[in-house]
Amino acid sequence: MSKAFVLAAKPRQDVGKGASRRLRREQSLVPAIVYGGEAQPEQVTVELRLLVKALESDSFFSQVFTLDVDGKRQAVLLRDLQRHPAKGFPTHADFQRVNANEKVTVLVQILFENEDKCVGVKQQGGQIARNLSEVEISALPGDLPESLVVDLTDVEVGQIVHLSNLVLPEGVEIPALAQGPDHDQPIVSVNAARGGASADEDGEEEAGEA
Repeated sequence: MSKAFVLAAKPRQDVGKGASRRLRREQSLVPAIVYGGEAQPEQVTVELRLLVKALESDSFFSQVFTLDVDGKRQAVLLRDLQRHPAKGFPTHADFQRVNANEKVTVLVQILFENEDKCVGVKQQGGQIARNLSEVEISALPGDLPESLVVDLTDVEVGQIVHLSNLVLPEGVEIPALAQGPDHDQPIVSVNAARGGASADEDGEEEAGEA
């Protein structure tokens, strides 16, 4: 998801819970609000099918895109999404306007690569334990990455990968790290397998001496 992505919207005059229910039920429209910047908050609607399609991208919550309200384009972030409690479809959205020269804070996914090549698993018989699946970052809108990657290839048994070990793109910061070492959370580790007997190269258990 990026600025190249455009989501169409329409101005909304009729507000309130009753009006919102009618929009969803009769016209398959999702009520939303656009706020932030120097402009006043604006009530809009988005077609349900378009919003559902956009939500198929995991990065929709963390990437800047263009909201086109009857030809008026503005760069926004999706800041909040409400869903139907039983059926799960979106019922309301909050869009925040962003300024290209002002940093924003978003949550991005942490992706784990080369789990099948991990030294701690493949050669040392350990098990991967994930602690975090996303992290809050701060950056200018144009510098926001879709995700951050942890390469597990060289991670050994007993080793812990922390937030401070993440390789960050230029201009990207993790606000939590500025709060001190206590906020350097573990992301993933490779733990020794519990109760397993050691094995030789042929996969046979080694018998202990009597």
